[in-house]
Amino acid sequence: MTDTLKPSVGLLVKLGSLIVHYQELNSRGGHEFDKSAIDTLENDPEVRSWLDHMTKVGFLPLKR
Repeated sequence: MTDTLKPSVGLLVKLGSLIVHYQELNSRGGHEFDKSAIDTLENDPEVRSWLDHMTKVGFLPLKR
């Protein structure tokens, strides 16, 4: 990760996809496909790296 505050277009697409799949999963029509997609995106190395950097600089809440 070169600059935590300037994510790549690819990372932005992945983060946006996470949000859409989360919204779908929590909608009345949500299904297991959305959960699977969320799990895949959450474990993506680029997403993980960005989350780690954002946590280190204090921009994300700590897990309880």
